[in-house]
Amino acid sequence: MLIFILRCRYWKLTIDEVEKLRYDPSKVLLWEIKGIREPEQDAKFIGVFLYRHGTPMDYTPVKGVAFYHNNLERKEIPEITKFLKKKFGGKDIEKGERIFLKESKEIYEGKEIADLAKEMKSNFSVNPVITIEFQDISDQEQKDAGLPEEKLLPIPTK
Repeated sequence: MLIFILRCRYWKLTIDEVEKLRYDPSKVLLWEIKGIREPEQDAKFIGVFLYRHGTPMDYTPVKGVAFYHNNLERKEIPEITKFLKKKFGGKDIEKGERIFLKESKEIYEGKEIADLAKEMKSNFSVNPVITIEFQDISDQEQKDAGLPEEKLLPIPTK
């Protein structure tokens, strides 16, 4: 008998952990790579993320990779956008502190996410922390995928 958790999030994952994961990519609801610069108290970071059903922009979901930034110099934003557009394509749309790459290529495999985190680390001098949220994944599938139980953050649902 399979027992399904409707949604679960694995957070504070390292590049090495994500690179080794073997899960069904169709069960990924969203992923995020938060790249933090030292010193951490300066709160300088880049967050690259992808929501399977689109990232809300105003009231409309936009399909494709997106990123947000905090406390970065304005001149860095075009460099980050160019890097992501080269990898994923899409039409860049800026909305406040977020940049959407509308209709860009989407990735969901652990190795692809880990590779992106490695590139962010080397290109932008950040320490990546990865979050992956799954939908309709059983306990057994989580174990078989190699998802670390100690980094599971169950999402309560009604």
